[in-house]
Amino acid sequence: QVQLVESGGNLVQPGGSLRLSCAASGRIFTIYAMGWSRQAPGKQRELVARIFSGGSTNYADSVKGRFTISRDSAKNTVYLQMNGLKPEDTAVYYCNADLENWARRRDDYWGQGTQVTVSS
Repeated sequence: QVQLVESGGNLVQPGGSLRLSCAASGRIFTIYAMGWSRQAPGKQRELVARIFSGGSTNYADSVKGRFTISRDSAKNTVYLQMNGLKPEDTAVYYCNADLENWARRRDDYWGQGTQVTVSS
């Protein structure tokens, strides 16, 4: 009943930029926070960035100053602008939403993931 659809993953050279998008759709009552996590091969999933309903944000130390999370509340969409990409940013990036559905049940929802590869 709730779907998160990511887009924007691609192959990019070191130092390059990408913009990821994630649109939430379905029977959504309210969104408390949306964010991005990533998982590289052989590693645990880690939080990259998160934006809360009030507009506050937080970032992993490894991406501070390079990545920017933003949102379009009217479209239930969150973006991740990634600049200065490094090979260690290579991972599958997953969108996440902490939201309440029409049944007033609050839960975490995840997208299917989008691959970001940073390589020359």
